[in-house]
Amino acid sequence: MRANRIIHPGLAEAIASLGHSDLLLVTDAGFPIPRCANRIDLGFTKGVADVRDIMASLLSEVFIEDATFAPELKTHHPKLYREVQAIFTGTGATFSAASHEELCDDYAYRAKFIVRSGSFDPWANFAMTASTDPFAWFDDDDVRILPAYIERREQIRSSAVPDLQL
Repeated sequence: MRANRIIHPGLAEAIASLGHSDLLLVTDAGFPIPRCANRIDLGFTKGVADVRDIMASLLSEVFIEDATFAPELKTHHPKLYREVQAIFTGTGATFSAASHEELCDDYAYRAKFIVRSGSFDPWANFAMTASTDPFAWFDDDDVRILPAYIERREQIRSSAVPDLQL
Protein backbone atom coordinates (compact mmCIF):
# COMPACT_ATOMS: atom_id res chain seq x y z
CA MET A 1 0.00 0.00 0.00
CA ARG A 2 1.31 3.45 -0.90
CA ALA A 3 0.93 5.75 2.10
CA ASN A 4 0.09 9.38 1.28
CA ARG A 5 0.27 8.68 -2.46
CA ILE A 6 -2.23 8.16 -5.26
CA ILE A 7 -3.52 4.62 -4.82
CA HIS A 8 -5.74 4.30 -7.91
CA PRO A 9 -3.79 1.67 -9.89
CA GLY A 10 -4.57 3.08 -13.34
CA LEU A 11 -3.71 6.62 -12.35
CA ALA A 12 -0.53 5.60 -10.51
CA GLU A 13 0.60 3.66 -13.60
CA ALA A 14 -0.20 6.57 -15.92
CA ILE A 15 1.74 8.99 -13.70
CA ALA A 16 4.74 6.66 -13.67
CA SER A 17 4.74 6.65 -17.48
CA LEU A 18 4.97 10.45 -17.83
CA GLY A 19 8.00 12.05 -19.38
CA HIS A 20 9.05 15.66 -19.85
CA SER A 21 6.58 17.53 -22.09
CA ASP A 22 3.92 14.79 -21.98
CA LEU A 23 0.39 16.14 -21.82
CA LEU A 24 -2.31 15.03 -19.40
CA LEU A 25 -5.84 16.33 -19.00
CA VAL A 26 -8.04 16.66 -15.93
CA THR A 27 -11.62 17.31 -16.98
CA ASP A 28 -15.11 17.92 -15.73
CA ALA A 29 -17.76 15.21 -15.89
CA GLY A 30 -19.09 16.32 -19.27
CA PHE A 31 -15.86 16.57 -21.27
CA PRO A 32 -16.06 14.62 -24.57
CA ILE A 33 -13.22 12.14 -24.14
CA PRO A 34 -12.12 10.55 -27.45
CA ARG A 35 -12.62 6.79 -27.75
CA CYS A 36 -8.93 6.33 -28.48
CA ALA A 37 -7.83 8.12 -25.28
CA ASN A 38 -6.34 6.49 -22.21
CA ARG A 39 -9.31 7.36 -19.99
CA ILE A 40 -9.02 7.23 -16.21
CA ASP A 41 -12.54 7.80 -14.96
CA LEU A 42 -12.70 9.02 -11.37
CA GLY A 43 -16.20 10.49 -11.71
CA PHE A 44 -18.53 8.72 -9.31
CA THR A 45 -21.35 11.17 -8.68
CA LYS A 46 -21.82 14.94 -8.97
CA GLY A 47 -18.74 16.55 -7.40
CA VAL A 48 -17.02 13.25 -6.56
CA ALA A 49 -14.16 13.17 -7.33
CA ASP A 50 -13.71 16.92 -7.60
CA VAL A 51 -11.38 18.35 -10.24
CA ARG A 52 -9.65 20.48 -7.58
CA ASP A 53 -8.81 17.45 -5.44
CA ILE A 54 -7.54 15.53 -8.44
CA MET A 55 -5.25 18.36 -9.54
CA ALA A 56 -3.91 18.90 -6.01
CA SER A 57 -3.18 15.17 -5.69
CA LEU A 58 -1.46 15.08 -9.07
CA LEU A 59 0.68 18.07 -8.17
CA SER A 60 1.91 16.24 -5.08
CA GLU A 61 3.45 13.62 -7.38
CA VAL A 62 4.13 15.31 -10.73
CA PHE A 63 6.07 18.40 -11.75
CA ILE A 64 3.94 20.50 -14.11
CA GLU A 65 5.39 23.33 -16.17
CA ASP A 66 2.16 24.63 -17.70
CA ALA A 67 -1.59 24.38 -17.19
CA THR A 68 -3.74 25.29 -20.17
CA PHE A 69 -7.45 26.03 -19.92
CA ALA A 70 -10.21 28.09 -21.52
CA PRO A 71 -9.78 31.82 -20.84
CA GLU A 72 -13.43 31.98 -19.77
CA LEU A 73 -12.37 30.33 -16.52
CA LYS A 74 -10.77 33.61 -15.41
CA THR A 75 -13.53 35.89 -16.68
CA HIS A 76 -16.69 33.79 -16.19
CA HIS A 77 -15.88 31.58 -13.18
CA PRO A 78 -13.53 33.69 -11.02
CA LYS A 79 -14.07 31.62 -7.87
CA LEU A 80 -12.78 28.46 -9.54
CA TYR A 81 -9.98 30.45 -11.17
CA ARG A 82 -8.79 31.68 -7.75
CA GLU A 83 -8.98 28.13 -6.37
CA VAL A 84 -6.91 26.85 -9.29
CA GLN A 85 -4.39 29.64 -8.71
CA ALA A 86 -4.10 28.52 -5.08
CA ILE A 87 -3.58 24.89 -6.12
CA PHE A 88 -0.77 25.86 -8.53
CA THR A 89 0.88 28.48 -6.30
CA GLY A 90 4.52 27.59 -5.70
CA THR A 91 4.62 24.83 -8.33
CA GLY A 92 6.49 26.87 -10.92
CA ALA A 93 3.77 26.21 -13.49
CA THR A 94 2.57 28.90 -15.86
CA PHE A 95 -0.99 29.36 -17.12
CA SER A 96 -1.87 29.37 -20.82
CA ALA A 97 -5.15 29.80 -22.67
CA ALA A 98 -6.79 27.55 -25.24
CA SER A 99 -10.40 27.56 -26.32
CA HIS A 100 -12.73 24.83 -25.15
CA GLU A 101 -12.84 23.63 -28.76
CA GLU A 102 -9.03 23.35 -28.85
CA LEU A 103 -9.05 21.37 -25.62
CA CYS A 104 -11.64 18.97 -27.09
CA ASP A 105 -10.39 18.75 -30.67
CA ASP A 106 -6.63 18.96 -30.23
CA TYR A 107 -5.34 18.58 -26.68
CA ALA A 108 -7.57 15.57 -25.89
CA TYR A 109 -6.08 13.64 -28.81
CA ARG A 110 -2.50 14.48 -27.85
CA ALA A 111 -2.86 13.67 -24.14
CA LYS A 112 -1.03 10.66 -22.75
CA PHE A 113 -4.05 10.20 -20.48
CA ILE A 114 -7.24 11.97 -19.46
CA VAL A 115 -8.63 11.97 -15.93
CA ARG A 116 -12.38 12.54 -15.82
CA SER A 117 -13.71 13.99 -12.57
CA GLY A 118 -17.22 14.18 -11.21
CA SER A 119 -17.12 17.99 -11.28
CA PHE A 120 -20.04 19.89 -12.79
CA ASP A 121 -18.10 23.19 -12.88
CA PRO A 122 -18.12 25.13 -16.16
CA TRP A 123 -14.64 25.52 -17.70
CA ALA A 124 -13.10 22.92 -15.36
CA ASN A 125 -10.93 21.31 -18.05
CA PHE A 126 -7.16 21.52 -17.73
CA ALA A 127 -4.36 20.36 -20.01
CA MET A 128 -1.16 20.03 -18.02
CA THR A 129 2.35 19.65 -19.41
CA ALA A 130 4.61 17.38 -17.39
CA SER A 131 8.05 18.64 -16.48
CA THR A 132 11.17 17.52 -14.71
CA ASP A 133 12.25 18.48 -11.22
CA PRO A 134 14.05 21.80 -11.76
CA PHE A 135 16.22 21.17 -8.69
CA ALA A 136 17.24 17.55 -9.34
CA TRP A 137 18.25 18.20 -12.94
CA PHE A 138 21.16 20.59 -13.44
CA ASP A 139 22.46 19.97 -9.92
CA ASP A 140 26.03 19.32 -11.11
CA ASP A 141 28.25 22.40 -10.83
CA ASP A 142 29.81 21.53 -14.19
CA VAL A 143 26.45 21.68 -16.03
CA ARG A 144 25.02 24.97 -17.26
CA ILE A 145 21.40 25.38 -16.24
CA LEU A 146 18.87 26.57 -18.81
CA PRO A 147 17.17 29.94 -18.20
CA ALA A 148 13.70 28.34 -18.05
CA TYR A 149 14.82 26.15 -15.16
CA ILE A 150 16.33 29.13 -13.33
CA GLU A 151 12.99 30.91 -13.66
CA ARG A 152 10.97 27.87 -12.50
CA ARG A 153 13.25 27.40 -9.50
CA GLU A 154 12.66 31.03 -8.51
CA GLN A 155 8.89 30.68 -8.99
CA ILE A 156 8.90 27.65 -6.68
CA ARG A 157 11.16 29.25 -4.06
CA SER A 158 9.09 32.43 -3.98
CA SER A 159 5.71 30.58 -4.05
CA ALA A 160 4.74 32.58 -7.12
CA VAL A 161 1.04 32.74 -7.93
CA PRO A 162 0.43 31.94 -11.61
CA ASP A 163 -1.86 34.25 -13.56
CA LEU A 164 -3.39 33.86 -17.00
CA GLN A 165 -2.55 36.88 -19.15
CA LEU A 166 -5.52 37.70 -21.38
